[in-house]
Amino acid sequence: MENETPISSEEIRNWLELPPDVLTHIFLKLGAIDILFRAQSVCSAWRRVSKEPLLFRFIDMRNRWDLFDGNMYDMEKMAREAVDRSCGQLVEFSVEHFGTHELVEYVADKSVSLRCLRLVSCYQVSDDALITLAKKAVMLEELEICYCSFSEEVFKTVGKACPQLKSFRLNSQGFRRPHMEIDDEAIAIAESMPQLRRLHLFGNKLTNVGLRAILDGCLHLESLDLRQCFNVNLEGNLLKSCRERLIKLRLPNDSTDDYEFSADIADENYPFSEGSDFSGFDYDNEFCDLDLDFELADLSLGFDNVGDLDLGYHEFGYCSAGSSSEDFD
Repeated sequence: MENETPISSEEIRNWLELPPDVLTHIFLKLGAIDILFRAQSVCSAWRRVSKEPLLFRFIDMRNRWDLFDGNMYDMEKMAREAVDRSCGQLVEFSVEHFGTHELVEYVADKSVSLRCLRLVSCYQVSDDALITLAKKAVMLEELEICYCSFSEEVFKTVGKACPQLKSFRLNSQGFRRPHMEIDDEAIAIAESMPQLRRLHLFGNKLTNVGLRAILDGCLHLESLDLRQCFNVNLEGNLLKSCRERLIKLRLPNDSTDDYEFSADIADENYPFSEGSDFSGFDYDNEFCDLDLDFELADLSLGFDNVGDLDLGYHEFGYCSAGSSSEDFD
């Protein structure tokens, strides 16, 4: 260590001198929410780059429990701002827990090119809102609905409105008791989603009747997840047919180790297993795979006109109730 050469001032990296195209690449690694919440607040140059529509084509607001602390931040306001900055180029939109009827309709009005929608534990999204989005986002190819509450008629309408739908996830909490057999959702899928390649029905209450309907109606199906679908009795010709037709098949009692949510099985004594509605948040996960060994918040100190900037965490905090869309200009 005694032979170590001191780093000269010329070798110190100045992040403000990065060209816009390099900044754009870094911001893509950050994701839309960290751009709004942190990166745009560093300096005026970074704020200008943060308004590029390219950066907001993929908006993922799942697993952001760090922003839910004490209900300090208006997540829906942040989501709307991200959608606005996409300027109609939004391709994927994912939201967990705070999704509402109004937010989904807002996305529908602003994002006719949407290809993928993921809703997790969004109990405030109504049937009408999802139908409205499906009728406007007719290019939708992937739909994920986990731990939400929609009627089977919604899935039938969505399937008919979005003929290019190729992937559908309808995940629920599995339980064995009380014993309930419901094939309505499976039949709605079979009748309205003929182009499906991938279907996940984790915890569904379908029976062999619903499964046969899906195999007959979804002739292009390649992957089927039936884990914790305890009413399905896969044996004999039905099992043989599934194995011959499908590239990937997950059986009701297969391992759930790779399942991203809680796989606890509820019964009549424990109707709501602890943590069933929430996916685990990896607090140790790096936000970028580049070598960005600095704190974004610290970079706001000492740069040009930072004092005149409205920091992201103020823009989206409930304390700024008087703010308007002009705050983002």
